[in-house]
Amino acid sequence: MPSAKPLNSDDSALAEAQERTIDRFLDAVWMERGLSANTLAAYRADLNALSRWLLERDLGLLDAGREHLLGFVAARAEAGARPRSTARQLSSFRRFFRYFVREGEIQDDPTARIEMPKVGRALPETITEEEVESLLKAPDVKDALGLRDRTMLELLYATGLRVTELINLTQSQINLNQGVIRIIGKGDRERLIPLGEECQSWIRKFCAGARLDILMDRQTDYLFPTRRGNRMTRQAFWHIIKRYGAKAGISKKLSPHSLRHAFATHLLNHGADLRVVQMLLGHSDLSTTQIYTHVARERLKDIHGTHHPRG
Repeated sequence: MPSAKPLNSDDSALAEAQERTIDRFLDAVWMERGLSANTLAAYRADLNALSRWLLERDLGLLDAGREHLLGFVAARAEAGARPRSTARQLSSFRRFFRYFVREGEIQDDPTARIEMPKVGRALPETITEEEVESLLKAPDVKDALGLRDRTMLELLYATGLRVTELINLTQSQINLNQGVIRIIGKGDRERLIPLGEECQSWIRKFCAGARLDILMDRQTDYLFPTRRGNRMTRQAFWHIIKRYGAKAGISKKLSPHSLRHAFATHLLNHGADLRVVQMLLGHSDLSTTQIYTHVARERLKDIHGTHHPRG
């Protein structure tokens, strides 16, 4: 394999060709699968990383063979890449090369004989019902932004939304008369999620006053706007949860996904059917939801050990 060399102006044509190849692939998978912007961005980042590595060796993406991909993976490992990250990149590459095999532009998929790294499936760390209560009570609801944050936390725990679904939520997606919200999730799959009375009460309270105070004279259909009248970012909401977690005295590492995990786990702990939880979470495959049964099973073991006379 050629050794790496410094990039120069002669590489620009090849770099532009690689960029066009990546764009073609992303356009195709977006049309075929309706993938989210975040998924497409992840594909682009993975392919750009491989493209740059190949460019240093005067190779285009469609010229890459198995030995080049193994070289890229080895270089990533030497730089400290984790198996989970490598597995995600290989998955992106596999979809990329299979697409161009299907299009007849290359004969063989160079990823076909590359084994995926062994990645243990980590159990999601959940928070207890008592910790959820403490977190929900942390915002100061006398303040307009505090009431907004409390409503967002209540809605997240009541529905198990993904953070992108929460921050993109619009007023038109909520039907308080029927007590449901309509979500368009991954792969443009639609699901209806019921809202409990407690959550509905907070939404009504927020929309009746605090939301108008935050917006002032501005207009937006986003349910939870910022002071500028814009949609909140994922990073901003992550910081909100982190701040209220510290205020509530929760030592566990919190993220917006923590409440999604808690939603699923607490439903299962209280006897919900796994397929119902699958539908509420918007998982296309039941195997994705089954990870929560391990968490619920650990909870059952704790209860048994604490309360059974021979536990």
